[in-house]
Amino acid sequence: MMELALLKTLLNREFYDLHQGKRCKPEIFTKDIRKIKETMDKAMSEFTGDLTVSDVEALFYTQNQTMTTANRAAYTDLFRKLDKEVPIKEDIAMEVIGTLYQQWVGERVANLGFEFVNGTQKSMEPLRRLNEEFNDDFTPKVITEWEDMSIEAILEANELQTQWKFNIPSLRRKIEGVSGGHLVLVGARPNTGKTSFHASLVAGPDGWAKQGAKCVIMCNEEAYERVAARYLSAAANMTMEEVKANVALAKSRYEPVRKNIRVKDSTNKDLMWVESVVKQEKPDILILDMGDKFATKNTDKSDVYLKDAAIYARNIAKEYKCCVVWMSQLSAVAEGKVYVDQSMMEGSKTGKAAEADLMVLISKNPLVEGSEEQDTQRHLNVAKNKLKGGWHGVIHCELDGGRSLYTA
Repeated sequence: MMELALLKTLLNREFYDLHQGKRCKPEIFTKDIRKIKETMDKAMSEFTGDLTVSDVEALFYTQNQTMTTANRAAYTDLFRKLDKEVPIKEDIAMEVIGTLYQQWVGERVANLGFEFVNGTQKSMEPLRRLNEEFNDDFTPKVITEWEDMSIEAILEANELQTQWKFNIPSLRRKIEGVSGGHLVLVGARPNTGKTSFHASLVAGPDGWAKQGAKCVIMCNEEAYERVAARYLSAAANMTMEEVKANVALAKSRYEPVRKNIRVKDSTNKDLMWVESVVKQEKPDILILDMGDKFATKNTDKSDVYLKDAAIYARNIAKEYKCCVVWMSQLSAVAEGKVYVDQSMMEGSKTGKAAEADLMVLISKNPLVEGSEEQDTQRHLNVAKNKLKGGWHGVIHCELDGGRSLYTA
């Protein structure tokens, strides 16, 4: 019985002194147990140290000598049950006391409400007095565990900021890498190389998968087979035609990283589903391609629901200690531009950016009239960087589209 277990916990002097107060009045208990609590309060005020059930029982019968035989038998049974109870853990006992107290106050408020309804109470003064008496008692009580601010802890955390290194040399020279808890926002115009970018980072030479990171890729735009093909090409450093021509070589290069890569077609899924998968799989790296399509559209304003989704994604990163890479589109304003910024993000110019630890916006050179081949140069605009060093600027590299590799 919860109330008896709570009484057993209150026999401990230290806990009683700490939590008795006005929130643990006898009135919060049911009628019969309330009388035992009154005896316990009297004993605690007159004696020192912990009490035993036998102590309280002896005092109880001394103070209630005129009880009928039936009442005495009922209380003897209660004390026998109390003696068999196991004390509640202190933090749980605190919660139980708070709940019983709120229920007791709630009953008083409800009774007063009935009096208003029945017309037996005309003045609001009793309600005002109740509010004054109990208002402060409903302020949430929290136990705060402060963060470790020792120099050793800070240095250790700083080292973990770059747990997974970038494998694009020019990018790594400026931003060493990422770690669990980070939200990385990657944006680009269509047909710029977004999928190849994360395929290169994960599966390319010395990529995150090769470093030992467990990588989960959730794709809701391209068919997963096409995404998987890019990962195979990046890992093997071969075009798909070269893979078909020499499957054995491709397999020997692909197998060492394949065990660390999981791809899932996530069409029509939302972030709640994403969180469930992350909780189960516990990845080090989570790729959301495309991140915006996992957002729940609970309003017509894209900036609002995309910001909410970005907050959710960041919380997933922090809660499950994984790096979330959110792929996104740049708006038409960025078309043909080499230097792009966060104001060119599709649907949300500020909301998503505000949550990101790192924002990399990929651009390419404008089309040259009469040119028969696509320019392979790509520009990584680091528009936001809260990671180690905080570098901002533009990094120039090359995209080998056939092999889905970024090189520099």
